[in-house]
Amino acid sequence: MVVPQVPRLKLRDCHNEVMNLEVMPANTPPTASHYAHAVVTTYPQRMLHTSGIAPINAEGMVPDGIEDQSRVVWTNLLEILAESEMDITDVVSVTTYVVVGQPIGAVLVARDRALKGHRAASTVVMVSELIRPEWLIEIALVAAK
Repeated sequence: MVVPQVPRLKLRDCHNEVMNLEVMPANTPPTASHYAHAVVTTYPQRMLHTSGIAPINAEGMVPDGIEDQSRVVWTNLLEILAESEMDITDVVSVTTYVVVGQPIGAVLVARDRALKGHRAASTVVMVSELIRPEWLIEIALVAAK
């Protein structure tokens, strides 16, 4: 897979401007998907740290299947960002917990759809189970503005 080259990190050029800068060193392997190895946030005014957001929709229901659960979690995260006066471009890192045996492709498609081309630091952790047996995914994120 060919990953587009990202301009070299130049912190000295930030001049008190809030920026989320991708860190993609030339001497490291390319990322396995659409994410950054790391993100440097310069001069943030506000930081948002979410809890692990569960796949519970606005009606209090948990849908079946990893695809629908992934969509619900990202819908909830987008609502949290909006309530915090932030948007997807402010996301710095995403940590996704997925129950072993679930198709990771569906999780990555949902993440990429929600991020709309924005590249954040990203980690996926496979777990044996989550707090409730019907939950197949939980996502936490950090955003800065």
